Amino acid sequence: MTTGPYADAAGLVERSAAAFAAAVPVAPEDEGFFGPASVTWRVSSDLAAPVAGLRALLIQALHPLAMAGVDQHSDWRTDPVGRLAATSAYEATVTFGDRARATRAAQRVRAIHEHVRGVDTVTGRPYAAGDPVLLLWVHNALVDSGLAVSALFGTPLTAADADAYVAEMAIAAELIGVPHAMVPDSVAALGRYFAGVRPDLLRTPAAAESMSYLLDPPGLDEDIAELWRDIRDAAVLALPGWARLLYGYPEPPPLTAGRRTEIRQALGVLDAVFLGEPGVLEARQRIAVRMRSAGQKRAGGT
Repeated sequence: MTTGPYADAAGLVERSAAAFAAAVPVAPEDEGFFGPASVTWRVSSDLAAPVAGLRALLIQALHPLAMAGVDQHSDWRTDPVGRLAATSAYEATVTFGDRARATRAAQRVRAIHEHVRGVDTVTGRPYAAGDPVLLLWVHNALVDSGLAVSALFGTPLTAADADAYVAEMAIAAELIGVPHAMVPDSVAALGRYFAGVRPDLLRTPAAAESMSYLLDPPGLDEDIAELWRDIRDAAVLALPGWARLLYGYPEPPPLTAGRRTEIRQALGVLDAVFLGEPGVLEARQRIAVRMRSAGQKRAGGT
């Protein structure tokens, strides 16, 4: 079991950027499981994606068994930045990589999950990281966060595109070991899932501690720390009311047009910093070229 204080977050941008740049293939063998014309590529490329990622972590931590697995078995405390970078690399590989690369990445994660088992000290319940129920929880929190944050701070999706995003993302859950029949395929189905799972949710001491760290990570450069405060506020604001209640966060003030603009500006500055890291601009260009080509083909009916 991993215990003790959390390491500081120095190098958060640099290591996340390096992980992302390495995950976007230079010469993919195929279009991957989603493809450049997918809604998934649009959501993952949105300026507000960092807010969605932080919101997803906040939601995921509220399942006591999922949180226990992270707290007891991972290097989350000793190297939180490395853990976040590895997660970023995995998500980028599954989203933008070709099918072979995505499948290999998922197989590596599944192999690690085989050894992650234990008992949650709060509920007394056993857990296994490879349990499809827990994997589905993590997946659905990520998908729901993409939808919620796009609507508030990114480029809003139409109802049809929102349903398409949920349906497209099902393959990501299947890759990691969730049976197809378990995965929501529409916004309505996703809503029903969360309504059904809410009685199982709990803010454990591990969840409270880890999310307190994420919302105010020590060791960031002063300029990045200032930007992070806006991203943190956006992630908390985007939480559903029941999640804020579980954490004990106060009800945030209504999102005004001015506050939304401030958060978008902070995201833009953070993105500029991210683009300045080695390899990121080139990786983004590879994504943009493929998305533009896909759009031209669609417009041309080919």
